[in-house]
Amino acid sequence: MPAIVIVGAQWGDEGKGKATDLLGGRVDYVVKPNGGNNAGHTVVVGGEKYELKLLPAGILSPNVVPIIGNGVVVNLEALFEEIDGLNARGADTSRLLVSANAHLVAPYHQVLDKVTERFLGKRAIGTTGRGIGPAYMDKVARLGIRVQDIFDESILRQKVEGSLRQKNELLVKVYNRRAVDVEEIVEYFLGFAERLAPMVVDSTYVLNKALDEGKVVLMEGGQATFLDVDHGTYPFVTSSNPTAGGSSVGSGIGPTRISRVVGIIKAYTTRVGAGPFPTELFDEMGEYLQKTGGEFGVNTGRPRRCGWYDALLARHASRVNGFTDYFLTKLDVLTGIERIPVCVAYDVDGVRHDEMPMTQTEFHHAKPIFEYFDGWTEDISSAKTIEDLPANAQTYVRALERLSGTRFSAIGVGPDRDQTIVVNDLILD
Repeated sequence: MPAIVIVGAQWGDEGKGKATDLLGGRVDYVVKPNGGNNAGHTVVVGGEKYELKLLPAGILSPNVVPIIGNGVVVNLEALFEEIDGLNARGADTSRLLVSANAHLVAPYHQVLDKVTERFLGKRAIGTTGRGIGPAYMDKVARLGIRVQDIFDESILRQKVEGSLRQKNELLVKVYNRRAVDVEEIVEYFLGFAERLAPMVVDSTYVLNKALDEGKVVLMEGGQATFLDVDHGTYPFVTSSNPTAGGSSVGSGIGPTRISRVVGIIKAYTTRVGAGPFPTELFDEMGEYLQKTGGEFGVNTGRPRRCGWYDALLARHASRVNGFTDYFLTKLDVLTGIERIPVCVAYDVDGVRHDEMPMTQTEFHHAKPIFEYFDGWTEDISSAKTIEDLPANAQTYVRALERLSGTRFSAIGVGPDRDQTIVVNDLILD
């Protein structure tokens, strides 16, 4: 059975957790291939809201094996705090597996993340301060500590010493902070070893064996396309590759085994943190979308910047990821808006762009060119088919589909698991 990838098509917070949860009853494994506890998902099941940060959303689906893949950077303290929180609410987390090759977020990564952001001043990226970037920096610099290392105290100590040799110089001499003690960090990690050990596996072997046995594997990307370190709005991006290609790298599942790549996209657009955002609203309508859509970060509680749907972003995301399907979320949030603008092109210093500009400078200067659609006032939260939607809502959805260049196979009309219009089967169709 081939694998399926779910990818955010904007700047994150599109509702990937809902999509994973919707498919959860029909897949056998859900693997998170990138990011860390900076990549939150909100899932609503039976009126109960769950805010997941490091754990795959598939952990809420019975009989699904959730896996934290090799491409994730894991904060062990945050991991067990999240597991304990779910256990306290009656969720079953006993099936969770963690890749032995996943890298770990150390306390000094979080310190460096925060002091670096402050040091950047006006050029700050707007990170969550969770140490994700510094952990990925260590991974690429070959100074990282992996899950498997905490089961060999000698290796762990050597790696911590090597990593801190440079960092302590930086912390003391540049940032005027105290040096980090090697033994303190070693003891910190060893304190998790006993509880973590039963979860740790060779995830690449487990996942490929599952595919060989005809199991369905879902790869649940964190963050989103335009936060990708290669394809996003650099430098206002994350430190991993949350595009479809990154899912292969972060899970160990080869690209030829992937059959479906589903882009998750909101019926409007949001962004957390700094960086260009052509359709951003700075008026009462932006506040309306923020309030009505509950647009506040799962991890930090930061208000999300809100704007209208951007068809250029949608088309570019489809190209970068090779989307086979789009899952449109939060259509219900637009109910009651009289006229709904959609960005169909950019004006960059008097020149019309019908596709994404090549340079960051051009994108930063881009002004949206809108096409307008009549809104609707009817409640759509119980719609089961596109034909159940008001005529104007149907027109809006069809227009977005045409402008986005990829078929819409599912449409979210409310936050709950069953408030979804399924047009095409996301696994088999």
